[in-house]
Amino acid sequence: METESEPYVRLATLRQLHQVVTDLNTARSLADTLQTVADGVIAGLGYELACVNLVRPDGDLVVAAFAGNAAAEALITGRVGSRASWERRLTMGEGWGDLRFIPHTEGWVLLEDDVPQWYTEGPEPRFEDEWHPQDRLYAPMYASGGGRELLGVISVDKPRNGRRPGAWGREALQMYASQSAIAISNARLRANMQRALVRLEREQQALRASEESFRQAFEYAPSGMAIAEMGGDQHGRLLRTNDALCRLLGRPAAVMRRYSFADLVHPEDIGLLLRTSAEGGRAELRLGRRDGSYVWVSLRNSVVADTADGPRFLLTHVEDIEERKRHELQLAHRASHDSLTGLPNSAELRARLSARLCQRPYAVGPSAVEALDAAYGEAHDGRAETPGHAVCAPGGFDFDPVPGGGPFDHHVHMTAPEGDVDDGSKGLAVLFCDLDGFKSINDRFGHNTGDAVLIEVARRLTTGVRDGDTVARLGGDEFVVLADGLGAADAADLAVRLRNAIIPPIRVDGRAVRVGASFGIGWASCGMSVEEVLRSADQRMYIEKRSRAKVHRRAG
Repeated sequence: METESEPYVRLATLRQLHQVVTDLNTARSLADTLQTVADGVIAGLGYELACVNLVRPDGDLVVAAFAGNAAAEALITGRVGSRASWERRLTMGEGWGDLRFIPHTEGWVLLEDDVPQWYTEGPEPRFEDEWHPQDRLYAPMYASGGGRELLGVISVDKPRNGRRPGAWGREALQMYASQSAIAISNARLRANMQRALVRLEREQQALRASEESFRQAFEYAPSGMAIAEMGGDQHGRLLRTNDALCRLLGRPAAVMRRYSFADLVHPEDIGLLLRTSAEGGRAELRLGRRDGSYVWVSLRNSVVADTADGPRFLLTHVEDIEERKRHELQLAHRASHDSLTGLPNSAELRARLSARLCQRPYAVGPSAVEALDAAYGEAHDGRAETPGHAVCAPGGFDFDPVPGGGPFDHHVHMTAPEGDVDDGSKGLAVLFCDLDGFKSINDRFGHNTGDAVLIEVARRLTTGVRDGDTVARLGGDEFVVLADGLGAADAADLAVRLRNAIIPPIRVDGRAVRVGASFGIGWASCGMSVEEVLRSADQRMYIEKRSRAKVHRRAG
């Protein structure tokens, strides 16, 4: 079972990885892109050394970029290793997906081959997954498409934690290698396109040759390309599209000429597209396919002149980033959700709770005149007090300045019901749940049975709440439920229903086990911190646990 700190580590890694992938797409040249790839391994993936080996036209691989050690960089940058030696390395050791790991116990035979390398001596590992200075880890970079053409190899060394990467680190490195391959391909493509554009401008007499070069670069580009009108009544209308874009959107070229990108973009992304329709503009948005689905793409615009004084056109590079977006969503979900139960984890619970709280401690009550007006059905200055919320403008939004907010803070101000008696006021209930008897199940039947119990309890809790309520796993056998719009009696009834849902036997591997549950009910109120809210509910849970007779908390 993962520790409580892992989601925070993963979220930090995800943020760093997102930044270095963003940097890949902002490099101006192929050389900058290659160095950015090497630097990104150091900055985002936790290794101290990184080397980018690029495939040359003759098939051999040259050390094109190095990061992490100036002496090693000066020694091996520009040196070449034969394709045969590299192919040997990429078939040795252990395959971790597309990655290739060669432990030091096997890699000693490579010390004398012609691949440039930098290594140091070191002691034998003290434990199974400790990194040895002569361990080798390679991440091949393949061109997009089904051919798996090798573009190069990223080699990494000396992880900062001193251990071989686990499943999370391997997936992050593999995804980074995939994005690096795309960035290198795009850098080469941009270089080719820029050379074509220079020839179109400067070589009037070689116009046909330049046009043919441009046509081939356009038609046979691995990513989608389009030329659209710029200016006039037909601004944005597609004049020409390549096969890659037609295949991506599932529409023939003749049909594509009937549209503009504004006709194809997702309605939620139309504003982003309009802001991008300029030279140098770029955006990530969704385009519609023929079957009605949408695909995530990255658009990059350049302005092309037909002749020296002729009309200008918009050249758009369309890159399919659906896979990257899917990976980002998966990684984001893993970073914010418990891997065992699938519920929001502690970090996500705190984020959701924090979003509902502000620094303002309580509502300002009505004056005597306002109370008198309210008695006759007239709200003072158009305001009325809402039970469970601050004195708000129509719609329940507080427009008074609050600490840390602007002059118009559209925050729904939360207050807690007074005492345990239901006075009709509503609030955000925080139910802290601790399982009774769960430790004995773990001790008697093992962690597999304990995990199965936690999964079933999570399912029962989720089934027992409303759509829009949050059920989160705080850690171990502790769960938290956030339920908005409840009074004191409603929250107590909910706690009873959830406890009764947990009590029935849970069948695991042919045996029935039982757990009980103790609930503490706290209330989220503006002016409180997240930790204060959770601590209040936790304390009430322990009071309730101690007050109940042991017979009601038996499990097993």
